[in-house]
Amino acid sequence: MCGIVGAIARDNVVPALLEGLLKLEYRGYDSAGIAIADASGLHRLRTTERVTELIRLADVESAKGPVGIAHTRWATHGIPCERNAHPHFSGNKNKVAVVHNGIIENHDVMRQCLQKAGFEFHSDTDTEVIAHLISHHLEATQDLLEAVCLAVAELKGAYAIVVVEETRPDRIIAARKGAPLLLGLSENGNYAASDASALLQVTRQMVYLEEGDVAELYSDNYRILNCLKDTLGQVVTRPVCKSDLTAEAIELGEYSHFMQKEIFEQPVAIANTLEMAFNAHSISPRLFGSEAESIFNQTKGILILSCGTSYHAGVVAKYWIEAHAGLPCSVEIASEYRYREPVSDPDTLVIVISQSGETADTLAALNHAKLLGHQHSLAICNVPESALIRQTDLRFLTRAGPEIGVASTKAFTTQLAVLMLLTAVLAKQRDRFSNELEQQMIMGLRQLPVAIQRALQIESQIKIWAENFSQKQHALFLGRGIHYPIAMEGALKLKEISYIHAEAYAAGELKHGPLALVDRDMPVIAIAPNDSLLEKLKSNLQEVRARGGELYVITDADSSIQESDGVHVIRLVEHAGMFSPLLHTIPLQLLAYHVALRKGNDVDKPRNLAKAVTVE
Repeated sequence: MCGIVGAIARDNVVPALLEGLLKLEYRGYDSAGIAIADASGLHRLRTTERVTELIRLADVESAKGPVGIAHTRWATHGIPCERNAHPHFSGNKNKVAVVHNGIIENHDVMRQCLQKAGFEFHSDTDTEVIAHLISHHLEATQDLLEAVCLAVAELKGAYAIVVVEETRPDRIIAARKGAPLLLGLSENGNYAASDASALLQVTRQMVYLEEGDVAELYSDNYRILNCLKDTLGQVVTRPVCKSDLTAEAIELGEYSHFMQKEIFEQPVAIANTLEMAFNAHSISPRLFGSEAESIFNQTKGILILSCGTSYHAGVVAKYWIEAHAGLPCSVEIASEYRYREPVSDPDTLVIVISQSGETADTLAALNHAKLLGHQHSLAICNVPESALIRQTDLRFLTRAGPEIGVASTKAFTTQLAVLMLLTAVLAKQRDRFSNELEQQMIMGLRQLPVAIQRALQIESQIKIWAENFSQKQHALFLGRGIHYPIAMEGALKLKEISYIHAEAYAAGELKHGPLALVDRDMPVIAIAPNDSLLEKLKSNLQEVRARGGELYVITDADSSIQESDGVHVIRLVEHAGMFSPLLHTIPLQLLAYHVALRKGNDVDKPRNLAKAVTVE
């Protein structure tokens, strides 16, 4: 992985390809490349620098042509270097160029077979296997579309690929299985990309390819075959959708970084997400789909499958669902779930959470749950056209808008808002919510964006904390009860973009090992709302102070925690009850952002990380 753009048009496609790569930078990458096909053959430029360097190279070489493919790579097989960068070439008489997202699981076996057939490898990537395999079939079939169909039938794993050939620079071939890929249609030409943001400068008419689809694109038309069952494929029709994404939504505007922008977009993102609930007089299961009421009535338990930040949202939901809806709830890391033998119950509702809806581990976990007999599923996702949305019975779109920064912020809080709403629906279905409580919940949801806006006002205090943190190598985050997963999220954010080693613990676990780490060089961040566990948490904080640890406490305006020597305190609003986890998330996001800023890190593109994790 990580970003693909392909184009075939009546005029020069290089500007569209390079602009598309710029829009895909948010996904994370360590190299970039472009291949152009024209009457004189295939031409390639690659770099391990940023896309801006690729733009410079293209300008120096006066690169232009009506057909081309481009790619930003996040290394999986082979170190980041120019020879491993995409596009990859194969063939002599009829050269082909390939870009690829995903992982080919049987690449070692295929490599050995292709080497025996006389193909020479010049990279360490699994992608070069695809290029040589297509070239191998092209020698026999003399048709690129047929060669791609035959090649993908032999591949095991996940892929989104776009291919162009030297002797037929009048078309490109695109194929997908397990990794997202869409087509863009315009009067001037046709395009392929990993996501819609890469194509907004040329079109808003999109076609989302499905599993096994292989598309043949010309400048003035296209067709799609599906090769899941038939090696050579059958022609299929996929709907043309107009993207609601706007160019302004993926621009920085007045902000310095996308992460900063997205932190401050959270009041609006939550308001948009909960709009239907805001305007209702009661909380209805139909918010989650037409079949939701029937499915919720059958539900005897909840299983949440997710990764990373979305996993932390799921752990918060476990506290809510069990406490308020009275349903047993388990939360599984998606990448681990399908590699053990869980006990399944067909009456357990599977909830999958993902910002992109294309997270490979989450999709695989959902499919595994279905194979184990789980009958019903619900997706909470930010992308309406994603694979996750298409594969579940019920769905709720978070409407957070595009999240460009690699470190997730508004996606997390909108997920929490939806999970809170789901908890209220399930509680009401099980007669555990009175009319009075229901109206209080609706009123609280309506006030939530304002409360988030107020929480953002502590930024100046966070900047002071950041000065101290930027000099540290380690940090410890503490929370109790439902705020323990918020501590986990805070630690993840800090390590993601500041590169400070951070761990989170349930505060009661301090004395069972982590206390050994505490000294004056180990700052301890405590999430300390004024709830029933505050007094317990205060005892844990005393354990830290007794060992010389410096405390940074985020608490509520009405709590009894006071600032003193070695104890720094930031106060939010009065205790917000069920809504507290969302409010206490905000200062942790701001802390990670400002620490990374102080350290001079690339906030939006942290090292070694990718936004869209479409590989296992």
